[in-house]
Amino acid sequence: MRCPYCSAPDSKVVNSRPSDEGGAIRRRRECLSCGRRFTTYERAQLEPLMVVKRDGRREAFNPDKLLRGLLLATEKRPVREETLRAFAYGFEDEIGQAEIGSSEIGKKAMNFLRPIDEVAYIRFASVYRDFDSLERFIEEIRGLKDG
Repeated sequence: MRCPYCSAPDSKVVNSRPSDEGGAIRRRRECLSCGRRFTTYERAQLEPLMVVKRDGRREAFNPDKLLRGLLLATEKRPVREETLRAFAYGFEDEIGQAEIGSSEIGKKAMNFLRPIDEVAYIRFASVYRDFDSLERFIEEIRGLKDG
């Protein structure tokens, strides 16, 4: 398992325990290079959730891609990484279907971020909705204020 901080390939497991009502194993790891700790979740995956892209391509859902987008949106914001990680890695279980459109993933992520942190919500929305002008930002902020 690569370290998310220094990208070193080796880490040791500090502790393991069941998570998500037994649906996953939560492992606390320590990087052998930089010494920092991080958490990984391992789960059995029988049939992957397929994501239908805007151009019609299909690919397996990757919670790391969703987490990366959430982390970018919440950078320097008071949002705990564990909250984002739980959403990203629990996403597939919550969907309960064989495939989902990429736009639907974006909508669900925005609905998740909105009550947590409005700035992170706007950041995520600006990328997801591809804001191309200041007016689009203002329109989204007004919509956020109006409720």
